[in-house]
Amino acid sequence: MRYKGKVYRPPSEAYSLIVQVTYGCSHNKCAFCDMYDDKHFAMRPMDEIREDFELARRVYRRVERVFLADGDALMRKTADLVEILGLVYGLFPECERVTCYASPTSLQIKSEDDLRLLRSKGLQMVYMGLESGCDAVLEKMQKGHTAADIVAAGQKARRCGLALSVTAISGLGSVEHWREHAVDTARAVSEMKPDYLGLLTLMVEPGTPLEKWVREGSFTLLSPLEVLKETELFLQHVDSEGTVFRANHASNYLTLKGTLNGDRDTLLGQIAAALEGRRDLKPEFLRAL
Repeated sequence: MRYKGKVYRPPSEAYSLIVQVTYGCSHNKCAFCDMYDDKHFAMRPMDEIREDFELARRVYRRVERVFLADGDALMRKTADLVEILGLVYGLFPECERVTCYASPTSLQIKSEDDLRLLRSKGLQMVYMGLESGCDAVLEKMQKGHTAADIVAAGQKARRCGLALSVTAISGLGSVEHWREHAVDTARAVSEMKPDYLGLLTLMVEPGTPLEKWVREGSFTLLSPLEVLKETELFLQHVDSEGTVFRANHASNYLTLKGTLNGDRDTLLGQIAAALEGRRDLKPEFLRAL
């Protein structure tokens, strides 16, 4: 397989065949992110995509899951994606799932007919970054969209039959906006009701605008216990029945897993135990992205 630059995938795609169909991220301006700083966003040539899938068929006995990389594969033309999906299921009839990252922009650009067509051709789920439901935080972090924009994109994906996995980032509001970040993110998630919600915890990457703000003192990071208080407030306000909730990323201080809203009390109890010192938190040196 041939890969250009750094390649990322969601934790749940750890055992998936990963093939780049685009390079980089279509936005690539978020102040906290350095994931695709080594390349410009571009469409990968279709002949290279075809060659990689054909190589994978020769190498792997079974391919049950496929993840289409990089950071916004949905930005490709619908006709291209239909061809790619046909290639996947033609070469790998045993394939059970194809997924990709999507941005609010690519979901806005695609018509509902396009999204329904892609779902009918076998694109089961898209991963989208919400990060925060607070507009002040989104603006500070240069997300490029309001919370309402992101919510509308997520609702559109679900309306068209696509499963939706959303990420949010604990601590992104800093000490200044942590309450608004928690409550407004809960509201945004409640309005989207995604199938999956992954809650990461902010880490400061060298060379990003966020790193400069932290160094200069204009952004104050939350302590581990403050992160837990923020998560507690989020869980107290979210209403997203049936959403699979995970805060088990390498960046999280405390592992939390459950299904909303039914496991809310259990999750809050685990947070309370940690706040009272009855559960250990992950030490800083073990955290990672």
